[in-house]
Amino acid sequence: MSGKMRAFQFLPIDGLAPYVDRIWGWESVGGERVDLPVLFPGTGAELYFHYRTPFRRSVSDGAPETCSVAHLFYIRRRPLALLPSDDVGFVAVRFRAGMIHRFVDMPGRDMMDRAPSAEDLWGAAGQELAWRVAGAEALSTRLRLIQRFLAERLSRAAPDIVFERAMGMLYGDPANLAIDRLTDCIGLGRRQLERRFASIAGQTPVEIRSLGRFQKTVRALMLNDSARTTDAALAYGYYDQAHFIRHFRELVAESPQRYLREARARTHFYNTSRWAGAMVMAPSHL
Repeated sequence: MSGKMRAFQFLPIDGLAPYVDRIWGWESVGGERVDLPVLFPGTGAELYFHYRTPFRRSVSDGAPETCSVAHLFYIRRRPLALLPSDDVGFVAVRFRAGMIHRFVDMPGRDMMDRAPSAEDLWGAAGQELAWRVAGAEALSTRLRLIQRFLAERLSRAAPDIVFERAMGMLYGDPANLAIDRLTDCIGLGRRQLERRFASIAGQTPVEIRSLGRFQKTVRALMLNDSARTTDAALAYGYYDQAHFIRHFRELVAESPQRYLREARARTHFYNTSRWAGAMVMAPSHL
């Protein structure tokens, strides 16, 4: 990892816990350059609030693009490369699979591979939240502002419980859960399930299952330097190592071996299990 970083992560308040996996963040120390990671396609959604310099990212024409002070990443079909920074400071909300739709009205297809701002997602209220978080002096204040806002949006939601259950099952076991067995479990025909996924998530159950398998395999390899590619690939549902390598090349345009050699020495956003280390509750007084 280049540059010194202060990291933190919290469990959300009880009312958000079914929908939010964790609240976490980074802060650079000492003004050294931090080589930020390439973010890969996956099943999740992450909401970032910057109180220092927002991310800059590479775009297709090569010119850097600066993200909004608060924005969402909903990366599904292509990697997103973040540019180095010497002034990192953010709080991020990591939503559970499929649960971002409890908080926003924007369908998945409109968020996909973009970085919609808090204003794009929630209008003037989102913009006000972004600047209040950015201007807060203490981490505890930022956490309270963010969680209060999300709790208010949650109470207005009209959720699709069937979709959420199906998403949870697909993310939980992408290695073994066949789509036909999923439809039997939730009591919907395949066409009906695909329509619901397309309407809400912007992708089919097959695409989500494939991304979940990829995401879990890469995460296992990034968190364990000694992990063997073959073992991780087989554990998460690939037929063999060659199958995983082909899928990695399709999504990332390079081999996993080459990527891992470089990436393991740099920063990454693959946080350890929420139960593996000391995570405390975020401030609960809203």
